[in-house]
Amino acid sequence: MTGGGGVAGDGSDLAAVLQALADPARLRVVEVLSRSPRRAGDLAAAAGVPAPTMSKHLRVLLAAGIVTDERSARDARVRVFRLRRESVVAVRAWLDQVQAHWDEQLKAFKAHVEREGAR
Repeated sequence: MTGGGGVAGDGSDLAAVLQALADPARLRVVEVLSRSPRRAGDLAAAAGVPAPTMSKHLRVLLAAGIVTDERSARDARVRVFRLRRESVVAVRAWLDQVQAHWDEQLKAFKAHVEREGAR
């Protein structure tokens, strides 16, 4: 199996994942791969882009650690791409941290407003 760097780690890994996901075609690829592994040609068709363009998108997704690729034992030319669940977990964990921060901020603001209203 080949693929890109890990996602768990410093903020640069998360930034690479988020940057890779910022492109609509790559986001579509992730959506398709969340259902099942696919070959590059299938992904190109699903995203509505030519094969050379999909190849570039897949290189970005591999480098960011969002997908992995496997070669068939029967035909090494055939590559099947899979979504790395770890990349989704890392993004979700970061979003949960941001949400927890804002929940805390809103709770403090609510307490402040209630104290001011009681005066």
